[in-house]
Parts: sequence; C-alpha cells; structure tokens
Amino acid sequence: MDVIDDDQIQIEDIEIRLLLEAIYQLYGYDFRAYSRASMRRRVMHRLTMSGFPSVMQMTERVLRDRQFFVTLLNDLTVNVTEMYRDPEFYRAFREEVIPVLKTFPFIKIWHAGCSTGEEIYSMAILLEEEGLYDRAMLYATDIDKNVLVAAKKGIYPIDAFKQYTENYRRAGGRKSLSEYATARYDSVIMEQRLKRNIVFADHDLATDQVFGEMHVILCRNVLIYFDRPLQERVIRLFDDSLDLGGFLCLGTKESLRFSGNEDAFDVINKSLRIFRKRQIPHNA
Repeated sequence: MDVIDDDQIQIEDIEIRLLLEAIYQLYGYDFRAYSRASMRRRVMHRLTMSGFPSVMQMTERVLRDRQFFVTLLNDLTVNVTEMYRDPEFYRAFREEVIPVLKTFPFIKIWHAGCSTGEEIYSMAILLEEEGLYDRAMLYATDIDKNVLVAAKKGIYPIDAFKQYTENYRRAGGRKSLSEYATARYDSVIMEQRLKRNIVFADHDLATDQVFGEMHVILCRNVLIYFDRPLQERVIRLFDDSLDLGGFLCLGTKESLRFSGNEDAFDVINKSLRIFRKRQIPHNA
C-alpha cells in the first residue's frame, strides 16, 4: 500500500510541475521555482475545493477558463500582510535607517511583494512623520495584478484596523493611525495624500529585471516561499538594484547566508534582517 501511495504522490508532483509550466506558458506567471511543498499544498487545496479528480484535469480547466485561473492564482500567491507587521521592525527602521535617509536629497524605495498594500502605506506614514515623504518615491510591486488593484484602493476592514492601530503604537507611531484614514461603514480608506508618491506596478521576481538605483528595498516574508536557486536570483536582483549604501530589509526568517551576495552587505540589525550595501563593492 505504501508503494501505491508513493506512486500516487510522484504522479501528483509531476502533474503539479506540468500545471505550473502551463501557467507560465499561457499566462506568464512563473511559479516553477517556488517551494515545492508550498506549491503542492496550495494546488491540492484548490483541487479539493473544486472537486476535480486529478491535477491534470484541473490543468485542462486552467488552460481553457481564465476566470478559474484567477481563482487558482489567488491560492498560489501569498497575501498574508497587515499594517506595521512586525512592529519592532518599523521601530528599528525609524531609529537605524531613517537618520541615513535624511541625508539624501531624494529617496527611492522599492517594496517588492507588496500584496494588498498595508505595508507600503505603513512606510508612507512613517516617512511623512519623519518629514521625508515629499522627497520620496515609493515603488510597490507584486506578481498578482488583482492584489495591486486592492493596494491602489487602500480600503481595509475596520475590524483589522484595530490591530493595525496597536501595531502602529508599538512601532513608535507619533500620532493616531486614524488621522491617516477615513472610516466608511465597515471599512477604512487610506488618505489620498499617502498615495501621491506611490507607483504600483506588476513585477515578477522570478523573471523580471532590476529596479535600478534604489535607496531601500523591502521584501519581507516572500523569499521563504522560493526554492534556493530562486532565492539566490532575487538577492542578486536586489544587489543590482540598490545604490551603494542602500538598505535591504528581509523577513525575520530570511537570510543572505549562502546567497552568494552576503559579502556585498553589512549587517545593520541581525535579528530584524536589516542590511546595508557596502559603499565599496566587495569585488573591488
């Protein structure tokens, strides 16, 4: 019986790889180098919810029905976020990175994997409170065009805003978070002034190229879903996209170790994964 189960798992794994290849060929989204365990879990969840007898039959539906593909895409992309997620990171950013940014005449910040936008608005608020927003440009990117639409709107459930308010306080916020949003029935809408220097754009870390001359890149809790070669590619992409002396911020479970680019960065905050690209290139 164990042999049959192993064979079934092997067949399913092959079918999942074919599904991801089909998605890439037809729709241009590249999940082929994402963590196999993560992709298997998400694909099998959609298989169960949709009632298909096999991944192969679900693949046929994906190829013929774009709306079903959109449903599957929502399963495959990772959209777990909140305002001031990991408040201690934002407190450290305010204390350790902001003083350096204040010495720059203009600031470019790339938030890669911005999801539905809560963290990009968190950064916009922080910059406004530090008097830097007017000389900053923020680039918010994600592979999923649907979440980018939500990010641009900046509308969030009022119940979630209660947690966001506590996060903001713990992150060292200097006002009331309610000053940056307007309540409408059961939702809150982020103030328009926070959006004026934000550019939202779709970008696939697996296939797309550099965003050049950035002063800060934030990509927190995204790399954990990639396999090792893709992680290495993305770190090289960030290295190439950062100015000398620029900052790279990763999630607390992510690291530059074994990336091949570790020597290009100094550690600013080890526990909160804040790094700074060395002023003198490591290969100089």
